Amino acid sequence: MADTEHTRHDGSQLDAPRDEAPREHPREHTAPVRTDGAPAPHGDARSAVVAQRAAFGGIKGGAAFFGWLSANGLAVLLIAVLAAAGVALGLARGVDTADEAAEQAGDQVQAIGLGGGVAVLVVLFVAYLAGGYVAGRMARFDGARQGVAVWLIGLAVVVVLAAAGTILGAQYNVLQQLNLPRIPIDEGTATTAGIVTLVAILLVTLLGALIGGKLGERYHRRVDRAGFHA
Repeated sequence: MADTEHTRHDGSQLDAPRDEAPREHPREHTAPVRTDGAPAPHGDARSAVVAQRAAFGGIKGGAAFFGWLSANGLAVLLIAVLAAAGVALGLARGVDTADEAAEQAGDQVQAIGLGGGVAVLVVLFVAYLAGGYVAGRMARFDGARQGVAVWLIGLAVVVVLAAAGTILGAQYNVLQQLNLPRIPIDEGTATTAGIVTLVAILLVTLLGALIGGKLGERYHRRVDRAGFHA
């Protein structure tokens, strides 16, 4: 009986290291960094991003809304600067004050010179680039979709307010009263130049929002790759 117990006792001493190793081994390799200090394979980062996107991807209304607010705020500031520069540099025709230049900058592009029209488009591009970036950065995933959502919110607001101004009168057109960028339609009158201006504004702002959304998402992809093999 003593020999049997001695045999079991010896066996447990010899098998203990082999029993403990498998239990500790999975815990060591579940961390992003291996036990030797080397970064984990890059495939782990891609798998994690795919799982996170499946859970948290898609258009985020809150991110798109705040991106639209950012785009409008920046547009107001840049148009104010453009209006002042228009008086100093002659971008606008037939104006003597910054207020008159701002009114023209917020109105149809044909009311200002070619250089001023290009400047307005650049301002709108930069504004929606920033708006898309804010939305993409906040949402983390699907930056292009967030940019499109920012653009759609801006389009919907402009259409609703322009329609209200057309039906109820120009005094109800909030965008006109605030000298903000808007659809170039004044009380239901649409000219060829106004339609061309509208198409140019829509394309430029959409492009800016898309690029901005992708740039905002790109920041998070760099964070996700940190600590992993390239």
